[in-house]
Amino acid sequence: MRVEFDEDTCIGMYQCVAEWDAFSKDKSAGKAVLEGSEEETDGIFVREVPDGAELDAKFAARTCPVDAITIYDDDGEQLIP
Repeated sequence: MRVEFDEDTCIGMYQCVAEWDAFSKDKSAGKAVLEGSEEETDGIFVREVPDGAELDAKFAARTCPVDAITIYDDDGEQLIP
């Protein structure tokens, strides 16, 4: 499973931070940060979801009010949103 985070879309509500510890707050930028990710394209950060964190990753994506978090399965199919 893979998570993609669009930092430009993020509005800094930090609901993802409460759901999954892979996200943290960057209060100076007013955005969340996806820890351990790499910038794939401008403002798009990607990382693998570790075993055991799948549910937390899904909750983080579902709670984002602006759909800045996308979850893909191992086959590359988009699951959320």
